[in-house]
Amino acid sequence: MRYIKTIDDITKDGQVDFGAGYELVERTEDADAILMRSTDLHGYELPAGIRAIGRCGAGVNNIPIEEYARRGVVVFNSPGANANAVKEIVIAMMIMSSRGIVQAMQWVRDNADDPDILVDAEKAKKAFVGREIRGKRVGVVGLGNVGSRVANACVELDMDVFGYDPFISVENAWSLNREVQRVGTLEDLCRGCDYLTLHVPAKADTVGMISTDQLELLAPGAVLVNFARESIIDEDAVDAALRAGKLSWFACDFATPKTVRMPRTFITTHSGAGTKEAEANCADMAISELKDYLENGNIAHSVNYPTCSMGKARAASRIGCLHANVPNMIGQITAVLAKDNANVQRMVNESAGENAYTMFDTDEHLDEATIAALRTIPSMYRVRVIK
Repeated sequence: MRYIKTIDDITKDGQVDFGAGYELVERTEDADAILMRSTDLHGYELPAGIRAIGRCGAGVNNIPIEEYARRGVVVFNSPGANANAVKEIVIAMMIMSSRGIVQAMQWVRDNADDPDILVDAEKAKKAFVGREIRGKRVGVVGLGNVGSRVANACVELDMDVFGYDPFISVENAWSLNREVQRVGTLEDLCRGCDYLTLHVPAKADTVGMISTDQLELLAPGAVLVNFARESIIDEDAVDAALRAGKLSWFACDFATPKTVRMPRTFITTHSGAGTKEAEANCADMAISELKDYLENGNIAHSVNYPTCSMGKARAASRIGCLHANVPNMIGQITAVLAKDNANVQRMVNESAGENAYTMFDTDEHLDEATIAALRTIPSMYRVRVIK
C-alpha cells in the first residue's frame, strides 16, 4: 500500500482516485507523496518520508524545487493538461478587446428601464463599433503547450501569425501550423503587431521582458494579453502605454495592486486554466506521473530531475539513486555493487543541470548493507528500493 496526501482542492468535485494499492491520508507525515495545486510550499515542513510531489498545473514557483532536489524529492508538473482552457480564454480576450462586447452589454443593463430601449440601442451601438481580428498581425511570445495552440487558433481565425521562442521543443515545433511565421528576436516579433500574447514561464530571463522598448514597437492601439505570469511584464510601462493610447486594451489573469488601477483592462481571477476539464486533466496527468515513479521509478515531466524510464519493474529488484551531477558517481555505485557480487541486468543514468538520476535492475535483492553503502556515497541524496 502507498499513501498520498492531497493539498488544495484538486478537482471541482473533490474526487481523487489513485486506484488499487493507494490510500489518501490526512497527515503528511504518513504519506509517500503529495498531490497539490497552488499552496505555497516555501517554508513548508516537508517530512523526510515524502518521495515525490505532483503539481496539478504547469507553474511551480510555489515549490522550492532545488531544495527538494537536494533532498531527493522529485517534483512533477502537468504541462499541457490545461493548455486548451488557457487557449480558449486568450482568444476570448482578443475578441472582447476588439468588439466592445462588455461595454455594449453594460449599456443595455444601465438602460434596462428605458421603455424605448430597442430603438435607443440602435442609436447607441455606434459607440461600440469595434474591429475584426481577421487579417490582423498577432505576435505569440512562447510556443510551448499553450502558445502553440494559441498560434494555431489564430491561424484558423485568418490572422497573420508570428511566433517567437528560442527554446521551442521538437514536439511543439511539429505541432505548429505551417502558416505560423517564426522570428528570431523579440523585437522583430513586436514590430507592427496589433495583438501581442504572452506564453512564457517566469524566469530570470523573462521577468519584465515586455517593457517600454517592446511596447513602442507595437502598432498604434495594440492589444496586450498576458495569461502567463504577472512578472513577465513591466507594469509601469504597460500602465503608461494604456494612458498614452499606445495600447488600446490590456487583458490579464493577475489582479495586482497596479493592474487593477490601469485603464481599459480586462482582468480575471487567475482563472485561465480554471475549467473542470482542465483541472481533471491536470490531476490525471499528475497522478499518472506519481504512480509510475512510486511503482517503477520512472520520471517524466519533472522540473528538478531528468526524464528517465526503464519501463515496468520486472526484475527481482530495482533501485533508484537520486544524486548530484558530479564525476565518477556511476563508478562509485558500481563499485559498491561489485562488492556484493550483484548482477546488474540494466542501468540507466540521466542528468539535468546540477541533479542526476541513476536507476538499475538486479537479478537478486540487494542486502541492507549494500543499500546502506550506496546511501553513504558522497553527493548521494536518496536511494530508493523501488522493488
